[in-house]
Amino acid sequence: MRLLSARSALLARPSGLRPAPSHIPSAAAKAYSTETPLATFANQGKLPRLPIPTLEETVARYLKSLRPLLPAPEYVHAERMAGTFIKSNELGPILQRRLQEVDAQAPHSWLEDIWLKKAYLEWRDPSYINVNWFALLADNPDFPIVADAPRGRPTKVQIERAARLITHMLEANEALNQEKIPADMQRDAPLCMNQYKWQFGTTRIPRPGCDVLVNQYPSTAKHILVMYRNQAVEVPVYNNDGQRANIGQIMSQLAQATESVDKLLAGQAQAQPPVANLTAGHRDDWTKARAILEQDAANCESLAKVDSSLFGVCLDVDVDPQDTADAERSIAVFNHSDAGANRWFDKSIQLVIMNSGRLGVNCEHTPVDALTTGRLLMEVGEKERGPVKDIKPCADLAEPAPIQWNVGPEVAQIIGKVREDAGALAGNLRIVLGQMDGYGAQWIKTLGVSPDAYFQVALQAAYYRHYGQPTPTYESSSLRKFLHGRTETIRSCTEESLAFSKAFGDKDMPVKKKLAHFQQAIAAHVELSKAAAAGKGVDRHLLGLRAQIRTPEEAERAWLFQDKSYVRSMSFGLSTSNVTPGERFRGGFAPVILDGYGVNYALDKSDLKFSVSEWLSSSVTDAPAFRQTLHKTLEDLYEAGEYAKSRQ
Repeated sequence: MRLLSARSALLARPSGLRPAPSHIPSAAAKAYSTETPLATFANQGKLPRLPIPTLEETVARYLKSLRPLLPAPEYVHAERMAGTFIKSNELGPILQRRLQEVDAQAPHSWLEDIWLKKAYLEWRDPSYINVNWFALLADNPDFPIVADAPRGRPTKVQIERAARLITHMLEANEALNQEKIPADMQRDAPLCMNQYKWQFGTTRIPRPGCDVLVNQYPSTAKHILVMYRNQAVEVPVYNNDGQRANIGQIMSQLAQATESVDKLLAGQAQAQPPVANLTAGHRDDWTKARAILEQDAANCESLAKVDSSLFGVCLDVDVDPQDTADAERSIAVFNHSDAGANRWFDKSIQLVIMNSGRLGVNCEHTPVDALTTGRLLMEVGEKERGPVKDIKPCADLAEPAPIQWNVGPEVAQIIGKVREDAGALAGNLRIVLGQMDGYGAQWIKTLGVSPDAYFQVALQAAYYRHYGQPTPTYESSSLRKFLHGRTETIRSCTEESLAFSKAFGDKDMPVKKKLAHFQQAIAAHVELSKAAAAGKGVDRHLLGLRAQIRTPEEAERAWLFQDKSYVRSMSFGLSTSNVTPGERFRGGFAPVILDGYGVNYALDKSDLKFSVSEWLSSSVTDAPAFRQTLHKTLEDLYEAGEYAKSRQ
């Protein structure tokens, strides 16, 4: 019912690399709630529809984004191509009228179905790593980490913490079903709550050419999906009367689930092939395998159990103690595990609990932006701490049961291929963590600037310092102030940020002049951010126009899109996302091009946290070295800021 995939069909990329990120939306934003909570969907009727900018507005912003990236002759050519495209007798106005017709017919937003299909569901490379996002969640002192947890066995702390988390996730789903989650506000503006309907009971299903989403709201399934030792288990958490199990019962259900899998595997001469691994594969491989599986009635029942489950819980026991001791190894487990083992990557939410007690998540991005899911997960994390008021046990709770599969040689062969491909993809990704402990958002605000703009300008300066040139940059901005809004792109590489990047490294330039460049770069970023949040960005409108092209002949006349500068401007060497706050939530994602970085950051009161990802097959990137350059740039900016304040 909703859609996903390649941000740019024109963008050439190596196999396995994901589209430009819709990734984690700009966290200008914690989720703001009203003081007197409104029912979850009380404000939906007050939200405006996403506007369609004029061709002239979008092309002007597009051309401005090209200026720091192109030499003068190439810019002149791009300007001529774009100008021709929007002439009254050319294709641009025709595509604009078609898009306006889409808007008139769309029940909520002209962008909604275009975005789901083109940004997600039509994407055929693996969702694994490329689309799914991950996060490391904070440890809980109530469930102390077991540093020497026995490999291959579940632990008491793992089962106890999982049961507590499951309880609070079920409470959140019940609150959503009853519309008791307070409606989000950003300052005085209501935000769209539609994405919350897709948090629970949602699964992406592979289909030829374009996947689909299955979802039920209210989400009334009575079971969750538990992954243990690469086997899927249906675990009831409600009885037939809809009464929820209490924490003690959920602990018992989890223990029974692990015991049933251990017994199943011990009783088999050879473990049945792990069907869940297929969700880590190329979507066409998974489509083919699922079609074969669906020819068997028993497999159809098994798939329905997975698809309808409220959410996934992955109990990881084959964990090296170093995966707990080292945070970067922990995030690798939550991101891709061992070549996709012990996950069902098509579930919208999966909690991942190591046998050490460490917690992470892996979430399928298609239906919901990460900041929305992040709010839910952080509230679950808050409730996890301290005493809990439990409920009475429910009667007649069904027992957990491993989900059985009838797997023939052809599907088994595809599973083997997927395991090999997933291992190669995971082995090609490196993610490093960085942190600036000397200052944070509180100090940045003393300069009178936006913390997000500050970090983005710093990132531009760091990239220029490292490579001696700018790069196209993607930052996510939320469109939730509009009905069924998702995200827009902030093209953060500007003429002003490039001028500052050059000035910052110029030892002969007076500090006063450098500060003037800094202020201009900040102002440019703030203006772009406001425009994107108001639905006046570049990329979503251009995507909507491209989606209206009907024939190859029309594609040849789409001069703006035929220009190589368009493709270059979307080759995001920096793909970035602000996920503030980061005290209990450190997320990340893969780069969107071979020679690019994925930078995820959180700007907390007293520190700045970030992660940097890269593809190891690139001859251009070096994540540890770039992390060091970014850290040094943040240090130098702090010193410059302190100097400026001392001269006031």
